[in-house]
Parts: sequence; C-alpha cells; structure tokens
Amino acid sequence: MNPLEPRGRDTDIEGMSDRFHIDGYLDNQMLVAMPGMLDPNFSRSVTLLCQHTSEGAIGITINRESSFTLGEIFDQLELECDEEALRNQLVLEGGPVNPDRGFVLHTPVEGFESSLDLAADIMVTTSRDVLAAIAEGKGPEQYLVALGYAGWGDGQLEDEMRQNAWLSVPTDRAIVFDAPFADRWNRAVANLGIDISNLHDVGGRA
Repeated sequence: MNPLEPRGRDTDIEGMSDRFHIDGYLDNQMLVAMPGMLDPNFSRSVTLLCQHTSEGAIGITINRESSFTLGEIFDQLELECDEEALRNQLVLEGGPVNPDRGFVLHTPVEGFESSLDLAADIMVTTSRDVLAAIAEGKGPEQYLVALGYAGWGDGQLEDEMRQNAWLSVPTDRAIVFDAPFADRWNRAVANLGIDISNLHDVGGRA
C-alpha cells in the first residue's frame, strides 16, 4: 500500500474536519508523555494532536525517528528525486496505528488535494501531491514526513490524562519544525513552566 493512499473517511485521519474545534476538547495542543509512560511507543514522546472529539483522538508523534528515509518513500511512490541530502532525510514514526500510512506536517501551502489546518501556521496533508512537490524542490517551506499515527478511542485520552500519563501544551511551531528531535520533549516540558526534575514517574499506556 502506498503510504499516502486514500482510505475511508471514517477510518483515520482522512476523516478529520473542523468539527474537532469543539468546547471541552483539546485544540491546537501537543501531548507530552510523562516520565512514567509505560507504553514504549510513547516513552518521552511529543505528539501533535490533529483531532479530539467525542469519538476519540488522533495525533502524530514528532520526536521519534524511524528507520525509513524519504528516498525510500519517493521510490515507493515512483517519484524522481536526485538530491541525496533530501533522499537521506529520516522519516518519523508518527505512531503505532497504520504505520504504512504517510502524513506530512508542513507550513501553510494551499492547493494540495487532501489537507487540513491544524493551527494558524501548521497543516497536515495526506495526499501524494505534497511529496511530489517536495521531491521536485517545490514543497512547503518547512515539513515533517511521518508514517503512522497515534489513536485513542472514545474517552481513552481523557482517562489517560486523568491518570497523569500526559500533559498538554499549546502547539509550538518552533518545536514542530526547528528543534532537534532529541530536544523536543525537554522543550515541550519547558514550555509548561515545569522543572523536569519535579515530574513524577506516573504510569500510563496510550
């Protein structure tokens, strides 16, 4: 399956819309895993929330590198790109759900087939055309490519937050696009105004 192959609107991120801007649900937030997070998929992770509704939540983890390169994605999609530095860029592990699906977080560019605004300065695109533009050197100014996503069922994220498995912090473009991956968790915690040494090892499982 191609990483950006469209799927049913009710199965994953393809079904997102402005309906997630609802009072009482997290909007324009990043989830920061507490030190005691038990799930190895999310240990010391930072996850950009893309949707949070009464039906559940979807997010893309932005600080875990995969073993795949952008060049491998280009080859799978039959996109030509001879720029070695670009081809050698590592793709992120966006989460454990549907790891064969691709998602591109990027600074705003209009005109792609399947995009959604996540914040004033961040979009997510799931259609092949954004990777075609990147391969041609005509892509967004800043971007991250991730495989897979994190998903929570109805009420699951709320329960985990009550158990102190996660903290939420407003989305920060500098963390999403500029900070070194290894520094993103510390940077997100710092944005909360919390001393990392004061965080307790509270268990949780996403």
